[in-house]
Amino acid sequence: MTKPKVLQLGVIDHAHESWNALSELADLIVPAARSRAEFLEECRSGSLEGVVAVYRTFGSVDITGLFDAELVAALPNSLKFICHNGAGYDQVDVSACTERGIKVSNVPTAVDDATADVNMFLIIGALRGFNTSMIALREGKWRGHPPPPLGHDPEGKTLGILGMGGIGRNLKKKAEAFGMKVVYYNRNKLSDELAGGAQYLSFEELLSTSDVISLNLPLNKNTRHIISTHEFELMKKGVVIVNTARGAVIDEDALVKALDSGHVWSCGLDVYEDEPKVHPGLVANPHVMLVPHMGTWTVETQTAMEEWNIGNVRAALEKGKLNTVVPEQANM
Repeated sequence: MTKPKVLQLGVIDHAHESWNALSELADLIVPAARSRAEFLEECRSGSLEGVVAVYRTFGSVDITGLFDAELVAALPNSLKFICHNGAGYDQVDVSACTERGIKVSNVPTAVDDATADVNMFLIIGALRGFNTSMIALREGKWRGHPPPPLGHDPEGKTLGILGMGGIGRNLKKKAEAFGMKVVYYNRNKLSDELAGGAQYLSFEELLSTSDVISLNLPLNKNTRHIISTHEFELMKKGVVIVNTARGAVIDEDALVKALDSGHVWSCGLDVYEDEPKVHPGLVANPHVMLVPHMGTWTVETQTAMEEWNIGNVRAALEKGKLNTVVPEQANM
């Protein structure tokens, strides 16, 4: 009996034993293609027929490009499952997959701790204004000449969390340990148990009352540029902005203008609209803390993500279903 095939897109760095164990259930293959054009041709040639599941990483976009409608249409007829190794899955057009009967999974909570840790690091760093003096120190100027303005303590500040999913809820607990008051806005109000005492506000109320605003929501057509010129105008003067979600949830041109005017006091970013390019206005501003998308960049978290994603592939092969299908396909 011919084994099904699983296509590996991207590198597995840690969970080699779990991945190799899948060879009992399927032939594990990699593409010959090294570019999107080549990958599309490989798909259309029929050479990938028999592939029932894809294991893909964020970085594999360098080979395939986005899993958009064009690419999804070219995938082999045998393909039924796309297992994405990340919490965010904006690289995959879920609606196009749904139309073709392809189910998509992600690794929703494996990233929560590590991402919320970076989130808290950026909140503290941006509030305290550490970046200017960190630059000055390396230039042999101690704190800087003149020294930077005094920073702010997190204690007693209101943290507004936009998007109270797993990462947002994890961040809430960490922020409360620093004495911050947490309010949130979510597409749907959470149960009292999940909210854990955080007050639910309207989008506009959160913007106008928060001292620090953290973006923790997925990128989709409804959230792209959810923070732009109008939203900055609603915020307190001196607000601090932190983004560990996806770069395009903020209009970076508008953010640079709000920083340059002083309306936004500082910000901390782990994600950017056009990664790996960073808006020159952000690079030039010493009050901006920039981290190059390292929210999940730990051995422990990367290993947990790989194991989780391999678990989704295994479930697809053994049970014909995914452990953690994306919310848009919950009823599929």
